[in-house]
Amino acid sequence: MSPNLSRALNIAGVFAISAILLVAFWDQFANAELPCPLCLLQRAGFVCAAMGLALNIRFGPRPSHYAIVVLSSLVGATAAVRQVLLHVAPNTGAYGEALFGLHFYTWAFVVFAAMVAGSAVMLLFDRQFEPPRPAGLPWLGTAALALAGLLALGNGVSTVLECGGGLCPDNPAGYQLLDPAPPAPAG
Repeated sequence: MSPNLSRALNIAGVFAISAILLVAFWDQFANAELPCPLCLLQRAGFVCAAMGLALNIRFGPRPSHYAIVVLSSLVGATAAVRQVLLHVAPNTGAYGEALFGLHFYTWAFVVFAAMVAGSAVMLLFDRQFEPPRPAGLPWLGTAALALAGLLALGNGVSTVLECGGGLCPDNPAGYQLLDPAPPAPAG
């Protein structure tokens, strides 16, 4: 696999992760479903995995960049499995709406597992790591990096607005920094 093909696949990966984050944002704002703490951890896993792919786009493919993708995916998958296990018991309900029959946290686990497997497969192709590495950044790579950066910033701002300066609520009902505080009891 050539460095250029590797870069193209990494660009496609960043766009795929960006699409996942866009769907999560759409659900958050269009359906007024705030992400729970485990959902926020999964989003962070996607953002960090995108960072590993972005490093491959910007600096050329390196095993250490794929390691960032794998480690981020393992952290995200752990949060997703934890959430699946919370809702697998009878009468516990589910968090959020289903998409194509599966909840977002189940899809997140599937995608994280696919990213681990995909990174492992990419690591099998040693030729991508050989010089000369492509110089410059193609416009599509720049667009992928810009979109991923914007989504990472958006997730950070959204999380701060939702959680304020403390712990995020288990079942968020609003944005702590935007909603007025309830009045103090008289007395």
